Amino acid sequence: MRVSTDLGIPRYREVDPDFARDWIEFADPADPLKAVRADLTWLLSSWTCVYGTACHGVVEDRATDGCCSHGAYYSDKGDEKRTEKYAAMLKRKDWQFADIGRAKGISVDDELEGEPARKTRVVDGACVFLNRPGFKGGEGCALHGLALKLGKHPLETKPDVCWQLPVRRVVEEIDRGDDVTVERTSIGEFDRRGWGPGGEDLHWWCTSSPEAHTGSDPVVISYGPELVALIGQAAYDELLRLTKERSGLPLHPATVEARALGLA
Repeated sequence: MRVSTDLGIPRYREVDPDFARDWIEFADPADPLKAVRADLTWLLSSWTCVYGTACHGVVEDRATDGCCSHGAYYSDKGDEKRTEKYAAMLKRKDWQFADIGRAKGISVDDELEGEPARKTRVVDGACVFLNRPGFKGGEGCALHGLALKLGKHPLETKPDVCWQLPVRRVVEEIDRGDDVTVERTSIGEFDRRGWGPGGEDLHWWCTSSPEAHTGSDPVVISYGPELVALIGQAAYDELLRLTKERSGLPLHPATVEARALGLA
């Protein structure tokens, strides 16, 4: 059902998050003390990033921000240092807010879930690295653009949260029941609830929206490099084998809706 438009882009109702999901768990071939748990309903979905085409943005009336309105929280000090390293490589012609980033720094202190945290600076309502519409160097993330110019994958140049979304990784220590503890990595959809209570306040979120379920490949393929970075090559190869065996599983409701609406 079409419910509204943002900047002339049709907007459809997001699907309800409470639907049955097919999960699979398997041992990591590279390490018997590690396991992977994966949401196949999500990984076999047709979600794709639609920034610049059908994205409505997480803040109302700021569709061109995409999910960059609030800046990016770093996962750790190493993540921040890596981002600083690549920020230093950016030229003014490729980074709209280079002068501000270099004069004031790219990062600020903040708070996340009641704990001190570091994040990228916000300038005029969005991340310091977000080039706005009309900038001659190109619209979108300056660090993403840098990766393409360097021949790298964007996961190498951007903060962790930026390249991982909307895949959610949760790592837990699990008692296997035989006095052996294994590290289990769960890979699933980073839906609104992944943001905590504030997730319901987002203007729009892509994983539950038909407009974003228009990819030509399932997430397990299109997000291959990111998944390898998250779980390792051996585990990814096994995940890929298992998803191919189960390609007939029920589809993600947003993928089903996208096809019914003729979007995909």
